[in-house]
Amino acid sequence: MDIHTITVIGANGTMGCNIAGIFASFGNCKVYMVGRDISTVENAALKAALSVKGDSILRNLIPKDYSQLSQCIQDSELIFESIVEDLQVKREINYKIAKNVQPWQIVCTGTSGLSIENLAGCFTEEMKQRYLGVHFFNPPYNMTLCEIIPGKYTDRELVKELRNYMEQVLVRTTVEVKDTPAFLGNRIGFQFINQAMQYAEKYKYNGGIDYIDAILGPFTGRSMPPIETADFVGLDIHKAIVDHIHMNTNDYAKDSFVLPEYADRIIQAGNLGRKAGKGLYQSVEKEAGERKKYVYDILKGEYREVYHYSFPFAEDMILELRNGNYGEAFESLKNNQSEEAKLCMRFILDYIVYALAITDEIGGIPSDADDVMAAGFHWIPPLAFVEALGGRTETRKLSQKYLSEKILNKIGLERLFRQVDQSKYDYRKYLRAKP
Repeated sequence: MDIHTITVIGANGTMGCNIAGIFASFGNCKVYMVGRDISTVENAALKAALSVKGDSILRNLIPKDYSQLSQCIQDSELIFESIVEDLQVKREINYKIAKNVQPWQIVCTGTSGLSIENLAGCFTEEMKQRYLGVHFFNPPYNMTLCEIIPGKYTDRELVKELRNYMEQVLVRTTVEVKDTPAFLGNRIGFQFINQAMQYAEKYKYNGGIDYIDAILGPFTGRSMPPIETADFVGLDIHKAIVDHIHMNTNDYAKDSFVLPEYADRIIQAGNLGRKAGKGLYQSVEKEAGERKKYVYDILKGEYREVYHYSFPFAEDMILELRNGNYGEAFESLKNNQSEEAKLCMRFILDYIVYALAITDEIGGIPSDADDVMAAGFHWIPPLAFVEALGGRTETRKLSQKYLSEKILNKIGLERLFRQVDQSKYDYRKYLRAKP
């Protein structure tokens, strides 16, 4: 597949800007960066170059506004829509694309979970064959996952060629997923994150948000604690994703996608996370440049300094990890009978089981779950976690011990674990020996 010129619509946004950088650098493409305001797009071009650590690609990045959209489309092999995650807004821009696109061109949407079939309805029957979802993860320079989502009518040869281009030219970890709400990576990741937010409310008397994040810290295999991740993503985006999943799915974990009331309160106040300077957490600069980290106290309804929790199970794990004793670290977790250690085990096992169950439900294979979580979230992947816990038989026994009867009855544990293969990922590299 030869792609020399592309148009990125919505290139002034964070994802559009970064995606433009990936095509301009790895693909050496000429990229028309289209946005509403030309000065904003010019700034986005600079950010795009910085995002891939290559100011030399600026020559490939051409800022344009919407008055020039028709010409940009006509000059491109691929048109990539990366505007706000709103079905109606995306459909409106698709109708504009449809007026100018030719049957030999490719049209992609950068949606993180909206229906591809619905969005494809804006095009002719012929162009529906050239339309599909291509979901990059943020920031794409570091998170190499790319989910390719064919629509009902997408040409299979095009899917094959585009996947090869993503893997060979753009150096993406590429997974083809079905057109289901939030696809695969976000379905697994946001279930974990939102459930952690729900547990923060349940344990608000213990500390709430930072209490749960401390239990699920870097020593459990993720680069950022789960609730803090929601702040990084943006609480408005988090809400849009979990609301969409809750409304359009009916699996056994459906209720884990209900956004907690306190999070809705924070969003209504305009505190949308890191991009707004305040969300579930807040970083405040004090005297002499010192920064203090604050967290929203659910019980009090106000921000306070983050507590430094001391959990014996976590201290034991961190000590073992520092000494390179990875197996012993998880043995200390399994043997600890504290409430915090039990909570940690439940979250880990629920993550493994949900990832495998949902991948199976939508027709994927277990290694797909590994790819999306490793390359899309930089979390220890579920199959690798099985190895960390002592293998398939041990993880199945732990699941029977810690998970509820409701979950066990729904998923078919024996059948699910028969599909488990050895992970291609080394679980050790995801574990951080720090609180």
